[in-house]
Amino acid sequence: MRGAILLHICLGLSAWLSTSYVKAEDPYRFFTWVITYGQIAPLGVKQRGILINGQFPGPTISCITNDNIIVNVINKLDEPFLITWHGIKQRKGSWEDGVLGTNCPIPPNSNWTYKMQMKDQIGTYNYYPSTLMHRAAGGFGGFNIVARSIIPIPYPKPYDEFTLLVSDWWNKDNKVLQKILDDGTPFPPPDGLLINGSPKSTKFTGIKGQTYLIRVSNLCLVSSINFRIQGHTLVLVEVEGSHTMQDSYESLDVHPGQSSTFLVTLRASILKDYYILASSRFTKPLLTATAILHYDGSTTQPAGPLPSGPAGQLHWSMRQARTIRWNLTANAARPNPQGSYHYGTIPIVRTIVLANSAPQISGKKRYALNGVSYVNPSTPLKLADYFNISGVFVLNAIKDFPTSAPAAQGVSVFGITLHDYMEVVFQNNENNLQSYHLAGFDFWAVGYGGGQWNITMRKLYNLVDATTRNTVQVYPNGWTAILISMDNKGMWNLRSQIWPRRYLGQEAYMRVWNSERSLYTEYDIPDNALLCGKAKA
Repeated sequence: MRGAILLHICLGLSAWLSTSYVKAEDPYRFFTWVITYGQIAPLGVKQRGILINGQFPGPTISCITNDNIIVNVINKLDEPFLITWHGIKQRKGSWEDGVLGTNCPIPPNSNWTYKMQMKDQIGTYNYYPSTLMHRAAGGFGGFNIVARSIIPIPYPKPYDEFTLLVSDWWNKDNKVLQKILDDGTPFPPPDGLLINGSPKSTKFTGIKGQTYLIRVSNLCLVSSINFRIQGHTLVLVEVEGSHTMQDSYESLDVHPGQSSTFLVTLRASILKDYYILASSRFTKPLLTATAILHYDGSTTQPAGPLPSGPAGQLHWSMRQARTIRWNLTANAARPNPQGSYHYGTIPIVRTIVLANSAPQISGKKRYALNGVSYVNPSTPLKLADYFNISGVFVLNAIKDFPTSAPAAQGVSVFGITLHDYMEVVFQNNENNLQSYHLAGFDFWAVGYGGGQWNITMRKLYNLVDATTRNTVQVYPNGWTAILISMDNKGMWNLRSQIWPRRYLGQEAYMRVWNSERSLYTEYDIPDNALLCGKAKA
Protein backbone atom coordinates (compact mmCIF):
# COMPACT_ATOMS: atom_id res chain seq x y z
CA MET A 1 0.00 0.00 0.00
CA ARG A 2 2.76 2.37 1.00
CA GLY A 3 4.56 1.53 -2.26
CA ALA A 4 1.44 2.25 -4.29
CA ILE A 5 1.03 5.62 -2.60
CA LEU A 6 4.68 6.43 -3.22
CA LEU A 7 4.28 5.44 -6.87
CA HIS A 8 1.28 7.77 -7.24
CA ILE A 9 3.22 10.61 -5.62
CA CYS A 10 6.18 10.04 -7.95
CA LEU A 11 3.93 9.90 -11.02
CA GLY A 12 2.10 13.05 -9.94
CA LEU A 13 5.38 14.88 -9.35
CA SER A 14 6.65 13.76 -12.74
CA ALA A 15 3.48 14.96 -14.45
CA TRP A 16 3.69 18.32 -12.64
CA LEU A 17 7.31 18.77 -13.68
CA SER A 18 6.47 17.88 -17.27
CA THR A 19 3.60 20.35 -17.31
CA SER A 20 5.75 23.04 -15.75
CA TYR A 21 8.42 22.45 -18.38
CA VAL A 22 5.94 22.60 -21.25
CA LYS A 23 4.42 25.82 -19.89
CA ALA A 24 7.78 27.49 -19.33
CA GLU A 25 7.75 31.15 -20.38
CA ASP A 26 8.92 32.07 -23.84
CA PRO A 27 12.37 33.71 -24.09
CA TYR A 28 12.93 37.36 -23.20
CA ARG A 29 15.05 39.78 -25.21
CA PHE A 30 16.03 43.06 -23.56
CA PHE A 31 16.99 46.32 -25.27
CA THR A 32 17.90 49.76 -23.99
CA TRP A 33 17.54 52.55 -26.54
CA VAL A 34 18.72 56.11 -25.98
CA ILE A 35 16.93 58.55 -28.32
CA THR A 36 19.02 61.60 -29.18
CA TYR A 37 19.48 64.22 -31.83
CA GLY A 38 22.67 63.98 -33.87
CA GLN A 39 24.10 65.45 -37.02
CA ILE A 40 23.54 63.38 -40.17
CA ALA A 41 23.75 64.13 -43.90
CA PRO A 42 21.98 61.38 -45.86
CA LEU A 43 21.81 63.50 -49.04
CA GLY A 44 25.00 65.48 -48.37
CA VAL A 45 23.29 68.31 -46.47
CA LYS A 46 24.13 68.43 -42.77
CA GLN A 47 21.04 68.38 -40.62
CA ARG A 48 19.65 67.19 -37.31
CA GLY A 49 18.50 63.59 -37.24
CA ILE A 50 16.99 61.32 -34.60
CA LEU A 51 19.38 58.56 -33.56
CA ILE A 52 18.88 55.40 -31.53
CA ASN A 53 22.00 54.54 -29.56
CA GLY A 54 23.84 56.82 -31.98
CA GLN A 55 22.61 54.92 -35.05
CA PHE A 56 20.74 56.05 -38.15
CA PRO A 57 18.71 54.08 -39.04
CA GLY A 58 18.12 52.44 -35.69
CA PRO A 59 19.05 48.85 -34.77
CA THR A 60 17.12 45.95 -36.28
CA ILE A 61 15.25 43.74 -33.83
CA SER A 62 15.47 40.06 -34.79
CA CYS A 63 13.49 37.56 -32.77
CA ILE A 64 11.46 34.33 -32.86
CA THR A 65 7.71 33.79 -32.73
CA ASN A 66 6.32 34.25 -29.19
CA ASP A 67 9.50 35.91 -27.87
CA ASN A 68 8.97 38.61 -25.26
CA ILE A 69 10.56 41.90 -26.32
CA ILE A 70 11.41 44.44 -23.61
CA VAL A 71 12.55 47.84 -24.92
CA ASN A 72 13.51 50.58 -22.47
CA VAL A 73 13.27 53.85 -24.41
CA ILE A 74 15.18 56.79 -22.89
CA ASN A 75 14.03 60.06 -24.43
CA LYS A 76 16.82 62.63 -24.69
CA LEU A 77 14.95 64.84 -27.16
CA ASP A 78 13.45 68.21 -26.29
CA GLU A 79 9.90 66.98 -26.97
CA PRO A 80 7.68 64.10 -25.85
CA PHE A 81 8.27 60.99 -27.94
CA LEU A 82 6.77 57.59 -28.77
CA ILE A 83 7.73 54.65 -30.96
CA THR A 84 5.09 52.54 -32.65
CA TRP A 85 5.72 48.96 -33.78
CA HIS A 86 4.28 48.73 -37.26
CA GLY A 87 2.55 45.41 -37.84
CA ILE A 88 3.24 43.97 -34.38
CA LYS A 89 -0.25 42.88 -33.33
CA GLN A 90 0.17 43.40 -29.58
CA ARG A 91 -2.32 40.64 -28.83
CA LYS A 92 -4.61 41.75 -25.96
CA GLY A 93 -2.27 44.66 -25.30
CA SER A 94 -3.04 47.88 -27.17
CA TRP A 95 -1.37 49.51 -24.14
CA GLU A 96 1.97 48.92 -25.90
CA ASP A 97 1.06 50.17 -29.40
CA GLY A 98 2.92 53.44 -28.98
CA VAL A 99 0.47 55.97 -30.44
CA LEU A 100 -1.21 58.90 -28.74
CA GLY A 101 -4.58 57.15 -28.61
CA THR A 102 -3.15 54.43 -26.39
CA ASN A 103 -0.06 55.87 -24.68
CA CYS A 104 0.99 59.06 -22.99
CA PRO A 105 4.18 60.23 -24.73
CA ILE A 106 7.52 59.79 -22.98
CA PRO A 107 8.51 63.21 -21.59
CA PRO A 108 11.99 64.64 -22.34
CA ASN A 109 14.77 63.30 -20.11
CA SER A 110 12.72 60.35 -18.94
CA ASN A 111 12.12 56.78 -20.01
CA TRP A 112 9.40 54.21 -20.55
CA THR A 113 9.65 50.47 -21.10
CA TYR A 114 7.62 48.65 -23.75
CA LYS A 115 6.78 45.04 -22.89
CA MET A 116 5.54 43.08 -25.92
CA GLN A 117 5.11 39.46 -26.94
CA MET A 118 5.44 38.41 -30.57
CA LYS A 119 2.40 36.20 -30.17
CA ASP A 120 1.77 33.89 -33.13
CA GLN A 121 3.55 36.13 -35.64
CA ILE A 122 6.22 35.72 -38.28
CA GLY A 123 7.35 38.16 -40.91
CA THR A 124 8.94 41.45 -41.87
CA TYR A 125 7.95 44.53 -39.87
CA ASN A 126 9.45 47.83 -38.70
CA TYR A 127 9.19 50.60 -36.11
CA TYR A 128 9.30 54.40 -36.16
CA PRO A 129 8.30 57.49 -34.13
CA SER A 130 4.55 58.17 -34.02
CA THR A 131 4.67 61.63 -32.43
CA LEU A 132 4.54 64.92 -34.35
CA MET A 133 6.74 64.74 -37.48
CA HIS A 134 9.62 62.99 -35.71
CA ARG A 135 9.80 60.15 -38.22
CA ALA A 136 10.87 62.70 -40.87
CA ALA A 137 14.15 62.90 -38.93
CA GLY A 138 14.81 59.17 -38.43
CA GLY A 139 14.28 57.00 -35.38
CA PHE A 140 13.15 54.05 -37.51
CA GLY A 141 14.41 50.50 -37.98
CA GLY A 142 13.59 46.93 -38.95
CA PHE A 143 11.73 44.34 -36.89
CA ASN A 144 11.95 40.74 -38.11
CA ILE A 145 10.25 37.68 -36.62
CA VAL A 146 11.32 34.19 -37.72
CA ALA A 147 9.32 31.02 -37.18
CA ARG A 148 10.08 28.63 -34.34
CA SER A 149 12.23 25.68 -35.37
CA ILE A 150 9.29 23.28 -35.00
CA ILE A 151 7.28 25.19 -37.62
CA PRO A 152 8.51 24.44 -41.16
CA ILE A 153 8.71 27.34 -43.59
CA PRO A 154 7.40 26.75 -47.14
CA TYR A 155 10.79 27.14 -48.85
CA PRO A 156 14.37 25.90 -48.31
CA LYS A 157 16.16 27.69 -45.53
CA PRO A 158 18.08 30.63 -47.05
CA TYR A 159 21.80 30.99 -46.59
CA ASP A 160 21.38 34.41 -44.95
CA GLU A 161 19.03 37.39 -44.95
CA PHE A 162 19.26 41.13 -45.62
CA THR A 163 16.99 43.88 -44.28
CA LEU A 164 16.37 46.88 -46.54
CA LEU A 165 14.61 49.97 -45.23
CA VAL A 166 13.54 52.36 -47.99
CA SER A 167 12.68 55.90 -46.91
CA ASP A 168 12.13 59.24 -48.58
CA TRP A 169 14.08 62.20 -47.29
CA TRP A 170 13.97 65.98 -47.06
CA ASN A 171 16.90 68.35 -46.63
CA LYS A 172 14.82 70.13 -44.01
CA ASP A 173 14.55 69.74 -40.27
CA ASN A 174 11.51 67.81 -39.03
CA LYS A 175 10.37 70.90 -37.12
CA VAL A 176 10.50 72.94 -40.34
CA LEU A 177 8.38 70.32 -42.08
CA GLN A 178 5.97 70.30 -39.14
CA LYS A 179 5.60 74.08 -39.29
CA ILE A 180 4.79 73.85 -43.00
CA LEU A 181 1.88 71.56 -42.12
CA ASP A 182 0.82 73.64 -39.12
CA ASP A 183 0.69 76.73 -41.35
CA GLY A 184 -1.56 74.94 -43.83
CA THR A 185 0.86 75.35 -46.73
CA PRO A 186 1.55 72.58 -49.29
CA PHE A 187 3.93 69.89 -48.14
CA PRO A 188 7.07 69.82 -50.31
CA PRO A 189 8.06 66.75 -52.34
CA PRO A 190 11.00 64.73 -50.98
CA ASP A 191 14.54 65.54 -52.03
CA GLY A 192 15.57 61.91 -52.43
CA LEU A 193 15.22 58.26 -51.47
CA LEU A 194 17.43 56.26 -49.11
CA ILE A 195 18.16 52.56 -48.64
CA ASN A 196 19.23 51.94 -45.04
CA GLY A 197 19.96 55.64 -44.61
CA SER A 198 21.99 56.19 -47.78
CA PRO A 199 21.09 57.09 -51.37
CA LYS A 200 23.81 54.91 -52.90
CA SER A 201 26.45 53.46 -50.58
CA THR A 202 24.74 50.55 -48.75
CA LYS A 203 26.36 47.21 -49.68
CA PHE A 204 25.21 43.61 -49.20
CA THR A 205 27.67 40.76 -49.77
CA GLY A 206 26.61 37.32 -50.95
CA ILE A 207 28.09 34.11 -52.30
CA LYS A 208 27.40 32.89 -55.82
CA GLY A 209 24.94 30.00 -55.89
CA GLN A 210 23.44 30.78 -52.49
CA THR A 211 19.87 31.94 -51.87
CA TYR A 212 19.15 34.95 -49.65
CA LEU A 213 16.02 36.25 -47.94
CA ILE A 214 15.60 39.93 -48.78
CA ARG A 215 13.29 41.85 -46.42
CA VAL A 216 12.06 45.17 -47.87
CA SER A 217 10.06 47.73 -45.88
CA ASN A 218 8.70 50.98 -47.28
CA LEU A 219 9.21 53.54 -44.51
CA CYS A 220 8.52 56.50 -46.78
CA LEU A 221 6.35 59.35 -45.57
CA VAL A 222 4.71 59.89 -48.97
CA SER A 223 6.34 57.73 -51.65
CA SER A 224 5.33 54.44 -53.19
CA ILE A 225 8.36 52.60 -54.51
CA ASN A 226 9.24 49.98 -57.08
CA PHE A 227 11.90 47.52 -55.93
CA ARG A 228 14.21 45.50 -58.20
CA ILE A 229 17.70 44.00 -58.40
CA GLN A 230 19.78 44.25 -61.56
CA GLY A 231 20.15 40.87 -63.29
CA HIS A 232 18.22 38.94 -60.62
CA THR A 233 14.72 37.57 -60.15
CA LEU A 234 12.63 38.26 -57.06
CA VAL A 235 10.61 35.34 -55.72
CA LEU A 236 7.95 36.75 -53.40
CA VAL A 237 7.46 34.55 -50.32
CA GLU A 238 5.83 36.76 -47.68
CA VAL A 239 4.01 40.07 -47.20
CA GLU A 240 3.56 41.42 -43.67
CA GLY A 241 3.44 38.04 -41.97
CA SER A 242 1.52 36.17 -44.67
CA HIS A 243 3.24 33.47 -46.76
CA THR A 244 2.45 33.98 -50.43
CA MET A 245 2.43 31.86 -53.55
CA GLN A 246 6.02 31.93 -54.72
CA ASP A 247 5.62 33.85 -57.96
CA SER A 248 8.59 35.47 -59.65
CA TYR A 249 8.80 39.20 -60.33
CA GLU A 250 11.24 41.43 -62.16
CA SER A 251 10.13 44.23 -59.83
CA LEU A 252 7.41 44.84 -57.25
CA ASP A 253 5.56 47.94 -56.10
CA VAL A 254 5.67 48.45 -52.33
CA HIS A 255 3.49 51.25 -50.98
CA PRO A 256 3.98 53.40 -47.84
CA GLY A 257 3.90 51.24 -44.72
CA GLN A 258 4.06 47.92 -46.61
CA SER A 259 6.70 45.19 -46.36
CA SER A 260 7.58 42.40 -48.78
CA THR A 261 10.03 39.51 -48.49
CA PHE A 262 11.81 37.86 -51.40
CA LEU A 263 14.08 34.92 -52.12
CA VAL A 264 16.94 35.88 -54.40
CA THR A 265 19.41 33.29 -55.70
CA LEU A 266 22.80 34.63 -56.79
CA ARG A 267 23.15 33.06 -60.23
CA ALA A 268 24.71 35.94 -62.15
CA SER A 269 28.36 36.33 -63.08
CA ILE A 270 30.76 36.56 -60.16
CA LEU A 271 32.90 38.98 -62.14
CA LYS A 272 30.99 42.10 -61.11
CA ASP A 273 28.55 43.58 -58.63
CA TYR A 274 24.91 44.51 -59.25
CA TYR A 275 22.60 47.39 -58.44
CA ILE A 276 19.73 47.12 -55.97
CA LEU A 277 17.18 49.81 -56.77
CA ALA A 278 14.21 51.52 -55.21
CA SER A 279 12.54 54.18 -57.34
CA SER A 280 9.53 56.34 -56.62
CA ARG A 281 6.23 55.58 -58.33
CA PHE A 282 3.70 57.98 -59.85
CA THR A 283 5.98 61.01 -59.30
CA LYS A 284 7.76 63.62 -61.34
CA PRO A 285 10.68 63.83 -61.10
CA LEU A 286 11.53 60.16 -60.56
CA LEU A 287 13.59 59.57 -57.41
CA THR A 288 15.96 56.58 -57.20
CA ALA A 289 18.11 55.11 -54.43
CA THR A 290 20.64 52.39 -55.15
CA ALA A 291 22.50 49.86 -53.05
CA ILE A 292 25.06 47.29 -54.15
CA LEU A 293 24.73 43.53 -54.28
CA HIS A 294 28.37 42.45 -54.00
CA TYR A 295 29.35 38.95 -55.09
CA ASP A 296 32.08 37.59 -52.83
CA GLY A 297 35.19 37.56 -55.01
CA SER A 298 34.08 40.33 -57.37
CA THR A 299 36.47 43.19 -58.00
CA THR A 300 34.29 45.17 -60.40
CA GLN A 301 31.77 47.84 -59.52
CA PRO A 302 28.24 47.51 -60.90
CA ALA A 303 27.78 48.95 -64.36
CA GLY A 304 24.86 50.74 -65.95
CA PRO A 305 22.47 51.31 -67.35
CA LEU A 306 20.26 50.97 -64.30
CA PRO A 307 17.39 48.54 -64.88
CA SER A 308 14.31 50.60 -65.63
CA GLY A 309 11.18 50.41 -63.57
CA PRO A 310 7.82 49.29 -64.93
CA ALA A 311 6.48 51.21 -67.89
CA GLY A 312 2.95 50.84 -66.57
CA GLN A 313 1.51 53.18 -64.01
CA LEU A 314 -1.59 52.89 -61.84
CA HIS A 315 -3.46 50.18 -63.76
CA TRP A 316 -0.26 48.14 -64.05
CA SER A 317 0.28 48.45 -60.31
CA MET A 318 -3.31 47.43 -59.53
CA ARG A 319 -3.07 44.38 -61.78
CA GLN A 320 0.19 43.39 -60.09
CA ALA A 321 -1.39 43.77 -56.63
CA ARG A 322 -4.06 41.27 -57.62
CA THR A 323 -1.40 38.66 -58.47
CA ILE A 324 -0.20 38.47 -54.85
CA ARG A 325 -2.00 35.46 -53.39
CA TRP A 326 -2.06 33.56 -50.11
CA ASN A 327 -0.19 30.25 -49.90
CA LEU A 328 -3.08 28.14 -48.60
CA THR A 329 -0.93 25.12 -47.72
CA ALA A 330 1.86 26.95 -45.86
CA ASN A 331 2.01 26.88 -42.08
CA ALA A 332 1.81 30.19 -40.32
CA ALA A 333 3.21 30.95 -36.86
CA ARG A 334 1.29 27.89 -35.67
CA PRO A 335 1.42 24.45 -37.29
CA ASN A 336 -1.83 24.82 -39.21
CA PRO A 337 -2.28 25.88 -42.85
CA GLN A 338 -2.97 29.54 -43.51
CA GLY A 339 -5.97 28.51 -45.62
CA SER A 340 -7.63 26.60 -42.77
CA TYR A 341 -9.51 29.81 -41.92
CA HIS A 342 -12.04 30.19 -44.74
CA TYR A 343 -12.38 33.95 -44.57
CA GLY A 344 -14.55 34.19 -47.67
CA THR A 345 -17.42 32.15 -46.20
CA ILE A 346 -17.99 34.15 -43.01
CA PRO A 347 -21.04 36.46 -42.88
CA ILE A 348 -20.23 40.16 -42.70
CA VAL A 349 -21.67 41.75 -39.55
CA ARG A 350 -20.90 45.37 -40.33
CA THR A 351 -19.67 47.45 -43.27
CA ILE A 352 -17.78 50.72 -42.90
CA VAL A 353 -16.99 52.86 -45.96
CA LEU A 354 -14.29 55.47 -45.31
CA ALA A 355 -13.84 58.33 -47.75
CA ASN A 356 -10.75 60.52 -47.50
CA SER A 357 -10.91 64.24 -48.21
CA ALA A 358 -8.74 67.35 -48.05
CA PRO A 359 -10.96 70.12 -46.67
CA GLN A 360 -10.18 73.61 -45.51
CA ILE A 361 -11.12 73.95 -41.83
CA SER A 362 -10.75 77.35 -40.14
CA GLY A 363 -8.87 78.55 -43.18
CA LYS A 364 -6.20 75.83 -43.12
CA LYS A 365 -5.62 72.62 -44.98
CA ARG A 366 -6.69 69.50 -43.10
CA TYR A 367 -7.33 65.87 -44.04
CA ALA A 368 -10.37 63.86 -42.98
CA LEU A 369 -12.20 60.53 -42.99
CA ASN A 370 -15.96 60.69 -43.49
CA GLY A 371 -15.83 64.40 -42.82
CA VAL A 372 -13.99 64.20 -39.49
CA SER A 373 -10.44 65.49 -39.21
CA TYR A 374 -8.96 63.76 -36.16
CA VAL A 375 -7.43 65.76 -33.30
CA ASN A 376 -5.62 64.00 -30.46
CA PRO A 377 -7.18 64.78 -27.07
CA SER A 378 -4.83 65.48 -24.15
CA THR A 379 -5.93 62.20 -22.54
CA PRO A 380 -5.19 59.01 -24.50
CA LEU A 381 -8.39 57.25 -25.55
CA LYS A 382 -7.31 54.00 -23.94
CA LEU A 383 -6.80 55.64 -20.55
CA ALA A 384 -10.10 57.51 -20.80
CA ASP A 385 -11.84 54.23 -21.61
CA TYR A 386 -10.14 52.28 -18.83
CA PHE A 387 -10.75 54.90 -16.12
CA ASN A 388 -14.22 55.79 -17.47
CA ILE A 389 -13.27 59.45 -17.94
CA SER A 390 -16.00 61.44 -19.66
CA GLY A 391 -15.55 64.24 -22.14
CA VAL A 392 -12.66 62.67 -24.07
CA PHE A 393 -14.51 60.86 -26.87
CA VAL A 394 -17.96 59.71 -27.93
CA LEU A 395 -18.33 56.34 -29.63
CA ASN A 396 -19.49 56.41 -33.25
CA ALA A 397 -19.50 60.19 -33.53
CA ILE A 398 -17.90 59.39 -36.89
CA LYS A 399 -20.39 57.73 -39.25
CA ASP A 400 -20.01 54.35 -40.97
CA PHE A 401 -20.55 55.93 -44.40
CA PRO A 402 -19.48 59.21 -46.02
CA THR A 403 -21.72 62.19 -45.33
CA SER A 404 -22.40 65.45 -47.14
CA ALA A 405 -22.00 67.52 -43.94
CA PRO A 406 -19.17 70.07 -43.85
CA ALA A 407 -15.89 68.65 -42.55
CA ALA A 408 -15.00 69.39 -38.94
CA GLN A 409 -12.33 68.50 -36.43
CA GLY A 410 -13.15 65.83 -33.87
CA VAL A 411 -12.17 62.61 -32.09
CA SER A 412 -13.13 59.65 -34.28
CA VAL A 413 -13.75 56.34 -32.47
CA PHE A 414 -15.72 53.45 -33.91
CA GLY A 415 -17.35 51.13 -31.37
CA ILE A 416 -16.76 47.53 -32.49
CA THR A 417 -17.97 44.35 -30.77
CA LEU A 418 -15.23 41.83 -30.06
CA HIS A 419 -15.21 38.99 -32.64
CA ASP A 420 -17.42 40.79 -35.15
CA TYR A 421 -16.50 40.06 -38.77
CA MET A 422 -16.26 43.34 -40.68
CA GLU A 423 -15.90 44.76 -44.14
CA VAL A 424 -14.06 48.06 -44.46
CA VAL A 425 -13.98 49.87 -47.79
CA PHE A 426 -11.55 52.72 -48.40
CA GLN A 427 -13.04 55.10 -50.98
CA ASN A 428 -10.51 57.43 -52.58
CA ASN A 429 -12.06 60.35 -54.48
CA GLU A 430 -8.76 62.19 -54.88
CA ASN A 431 -6.13 62.05 -57.61
CA ASN A 432 -3.32 60.65 -55.47
CA LEU A 433 -2.65 57.21 -54.04
CA GLN A 434 -3.67 56.55 -50.45
CA SER A 435 -2.25 53.98 -48.01
CA TYR A 436 -3.85 52.81 -44.74
CA HIS A 437 -2.60 50.84 -41.75
CA LEU A 438 -4.72 49.16 -39.08
CA ALA A 439 -2.87 48.39 -35.85
CA GLY A 440 -3.61 45.23 -33.89
CA PHE A 441 -4.85 43.11 -36.79
CA ASP A 442 -4.16 41.34 -40.03
CA PHE A 443 -6.89 41.74 -42.63
CA TRP A 444 -7.64 40.21 -46.00
CA ALA A 445 -7.13 42.65 -48.89
CA VAL A 446 -9.92 41.20 -51.03
CA GLY A 447 -10.54 43.81 -53.70
CA TYR A 448 -9.20 46.80 -55.64
CA GLY A 449 -11.20 48.77 -58.17
CA GLY A 450 -11.84 52.10 -59.86
CA GLY A 451 -14.72 54.51 -59.40
CA GLN A 452 -17.27 54.39 -56.61
CA TRP A 453 -17.70 51.26 -54.51
CA ASN A 454 -21.14 49.72 -54.05
CA ILE A 455 -22.28 46.30 -52.86
CA THR A 456 -22.24 44.91 -56.40
CA MET A 457 -18.44 45.25 -56.27
CA ARG A 458 -18.37 42.29 -53.88
CA LYS A 459 -18.59 40.00 -56.88
CA LEU A 460 -15.06 41.17 -57.74
CA TYR A 461 -13.62 40.16 -54.35
CA ASN A 462 -11.04 37.42 -54.02
CA LEU A 463 -12.71 35.25 -51.38
CA VAL A 464 -10.32 32.31 -51.70
CA ASP A 465 -6.64 33.25 -51.52
CA ALA A 466 -6.26 36.98 -50.87
CA THR A 467 -3.28 37.67 -48.63
CA THR A 468 -3.53 39.02 -45.12
CA ARG A 469 -1.82 42.37 -44.61
CA ASN A 470 -1.74 45.22 -42.12
CA THR A 471 -1.32 48.03 -44.68
CA VAL A 472 -3.15 48.46 -47.97
CA GLN A 473 -2.99 50.91 -50.86
CA VAL A 474 -5.97 52.66 -52.46
CA TYR A 475 -5.49 53.84 -56.04
CA PRO A 476 -6.58 57.33 -57.17
CA ASN A 477 -10.31 57.68 -57.78
CA GLY A 478 -10.82 54.10 -56.70
CA TRP A 479 -11.56 51.81 -53.79
CA THR A 480 -10.00 49.00 -51.79
CA ALA A 481 -11.97 46.50 -49.70
CA ILE A 482 -10.70 44.52 -46.73
CA LEU A 483 -12.27 41.89 -44.44
CA ILE A 484 -11.29 41.74 -40.76
CA SER A 485 -11.99 39.38 -37.90
CA MET A 486 -12.12 41.79 -34.95
CA ASP A 487 -10.59 39.31 -32.51
CA ASN A 488 -8.14 41.57 -30.65
CA LYS A 489 -9.67 43.54 -27.80
CA GLY A 490 -8.40 47.06 -27.27
CA MET A 491 -8.17 50.56 -28.75
CA TRP A 492 -6.60 50.36 -32.22
CA ASN A 493 -5.35 53.06 -34.57
CA LEU A 494 -6.55 53.17 -38.18
CA ARG A 495 -4.39 55.71 -39.98
CA SER A 496 -3.18 57.04 -43.26
CA GLN A 497 0.40 55.99 -43.93
CA ILE A 498 0.86 59.13 -46.01
CA TRP A 499 2.31 60.85 -42.99
CA PRO A 500 1.44 64.53 -43.66
CA ARG A 501 -2.17 63.42 -44.10
CA ARG A 502 -2.08 61.46 -40.87
CA TYR A 503 -0.51 64.43 -39.03
CA LEU A 504 -3.35 66.66 -40.25
CA GLY A 505 -6.18 64.37 -39.24
CA GLN A 506 -6.61 61.41 -41.59
CA GLU A 507 -6.95 58.75 -38.92
CA ALA A 508 -9.45 57.20 -36.52
CA TYR A 509 -9.59 54.57 -33.77
CA MET A 510 -11.47 51.32 -33.38
CA ARG A 511 -12.56 50.39 -29.85
CA VAL A 512 -12.91 46.61 -29.98
CA TRP A 513 -14.80 45.59 -26.87
CA ASN A 514 -17.01 43.25 -24.92
CA SER A 515 -18.33 43.66 -21.37
CA GLU A 516 -16.18 40.90 -19.88
CA ARG A 517 -13.10 42.11 -18.02
CA SER A 518 -10.81 39.10 -18.21
CA LEU A 519 -7.13 38.43 -18.80
CA TYR A 520 -8.27 35.91 -21.40
CA THR A 521 -9.38 38.77 -23.62
CA GLU A 522 -7.24 41.75 -22.59
CA TYR A 523 -4.30 42.47 -20.31
CA ASP A 524 -4.62 44.87 -17.41
CA ILE A 525 -3.12 48.33 -17.56
CA PRO A 526 0.69 47.97 -17.27
CA ASP A 527 2.23 48.68 -13.89
CA ASN A 528 4.50 51.26 -15.50
CA ALA A 529 1.79 53.02 -17.54
CA LEU A 530 2.36 56.75 -17.94
CA LEU A 531 -0.56 58.98 -16.98
CA CYS A 532 -1.39 62.33 -18.53
CA GLY A 533 -4.31 64.66 -19.27
CA LYS A 534 -7.44 63.90 -17.25
CA ALA A 535 -6.02 60.52 -16.28
CA LYS A 536 -3.33 62.25 -14.26
CA ALA A 537 -5.67 64.46 -12.25
